[in-house]
Amino acid sequence: MTKSLPRDGQGFLSIILHAHLPYVRHPEHDSFFEENWLFEAMTECYLPLIGVLDRLHDDNVDYRLTLSLSPTLMAMLRDDLLQTRYLKYLHSRLELAEKEIIRTRKQPEYQRLARLYRRFFQNALTIYQDRYQGDLLAAFKKHYLTGKLELITTAATHGFLPLLNVSETAVRNQVNTGIAILKANFGCTPTGFWLPECGYYPGLETVLADAGIEYFFVDSHGVMDASQAPRNGVYAPLDCGNGVAAFARDPESSRQVWSGQEGYPGDFDYREYYSDIGFERELDYIAPYILDGKTRINTGIKYHRVTGGNQPKEIYNPRQARIKAREHALDFIEKRRHQSDRLSASMDRLPMIVAPYDAELFGHWWFEGTYWLESVLRLASEKNSGVQLTTCGDYLKQQPAPQVATPAASTWGDQGYSGYWINETNGWIYPLLHKAELEMEKLALDVQGLALTPLQTRTLNQAARSVLLAQASDWPFIMKSGTTIDYANKRITDHLARFNYLHDSFRKNRINERYLTALEIMDNIFPDINFRDYNPSNIGSSFRPHKSQFKK
Repeated sequence: MTKSLPRDGQGFLSIILHAHLPYVRHPEHDSFFEENWLFEAMTECYLPLIGVLDRLHDDNVDYRLTLSLSPTLMAMLRDDLLQTRYLKYLHSRLELAEKEIIRTRKQPEYQRLARLYRRFFQNALTIYQDRYQGDLLAAFKKHYLTGKLELITTAATHGFLPLLNVSETAVRNQVNTGIAILKANFGCTPTGFWLPECGYYPGLETVLADAGIEYFFVDSHGVMDASQAPRNGVYAPLDCGNGVAAFARDPESSRQVWSGQEGYPGDFDYREYYSDIGFERELDYIAPYILDGKTRINTGIKYHRVTGGNQPKEIYNPRQARIKAREHALDFIEKRRHQSDRLSASMDRLPMIVAPYDAELFGHWWFEGTYWLESVLRLASEKNSGVQLTTCGDYLKQQPAPQVATPAASTWGDQGYSGYWINETNGWIYPLLHKAELEMEKLALDVQGLALTPLQTRTLNQAARSVLLAQASDWPFIMKSGTTIDYANKRITDHLARFNYLHDSFRKNRINERYLTALEIMDNIFPDINFRDYNPSNIGSSFRPHKSQFKK
């Protein structure tokens, strides 16, 4: 990997994008609403991000960017069924854009936007189908190999580790499986790890060290409330005492992008996410492009800008929005330069400004976000920018040894702790998750040293998949946020029910191969999982990448 070299007097900036979606795949249905989560993110975030990286590469821009890809997202991006359905989705969006161009023929301002969306969807199709043959992971690997894009990962199903810590085996399997999936898809070993929801508890660094991880991220208070007062605040990492470093989120750069009040995405000139023709056109007109012809959903075609206040939404002006995004990129870099100058005067090393964001913010929630990001990377790469892009791994190699202290238990969720993932809406799931985990460990212990039939092995491996899938943090989050609550409940209960069925059928030696095969088809994630890793004495010894995952 190419390393960043320090420039005298300049601080460092590390931008980290965390790309994650829960595992949603329903071959038992012709189409499924929640699969659109993936298709929208691919169209509006991942493909535009690849376009950004391609342009930076073509222009030989010396940027640095860290991208965390979750194992569930990697699995879905490489799934043949979802790839086929995504092409169908893209073609339907192109068809709708064409239809809108005709409908708005007497409304030139709207027709210009309809033509913009046709170009947007066509560009997505070109990148996806022609440039990368449907393999977005190959696109990310291409840029990883240049040394400018760092790839890291997260827990297997984004399990919320502080609440899974009743069982160390559960935490270790989430961590080890996630790392194994990145190795399988990219052939690289990550040095960094994204803790789901930045959820940390003291002792987790031991699991990370055993997995070969050198650093992770916490929210600001994780470092500020550490066992020893941090000498450099949140602008230098802490050594957890075992050589694993904790980097803290910078509150200033975070607020500029995330804040609903003062953040860039709320600017009145940017596109309004919640104004979509899927909810505005007549049902007969929009029916072929929404769920089952009845349930209104986002189409991605949006004609209005944020506007502000309670005023009627004004028409979106893409040119003005781009100008504003460029201004905001300049503002971001200028503020980082001043911040770096201010910090350097009082620190014993060059400051490290860590700016982690959910990748889906860029392009999906904030339509202009990928253009803003590209502008920031270009500006920061200029020699006179006053701030230098780097990765956390390279910072550790260049700077003096970090201060030793244990971070405080923390998350980046509301109120900073675990309350969003365990409360009156979702607390019922954890006794069930812990029971399933314990039963899985008992299964692995009871068959230790026994020669199992292939059918028995398949059953236990599928049971392990069900445990991991039930542990996803997304479902308790949705239960609390109040969006698709019924679906979130069903995902938890379905995966637990599948585990219980597999557990009982194995214990009673009444395995129905036909039903087992159906479960393997529906939940086909982690093809190389080994249930024996649930034996606490055998953690991490047998999960190996499978050659079939090195696709294209």
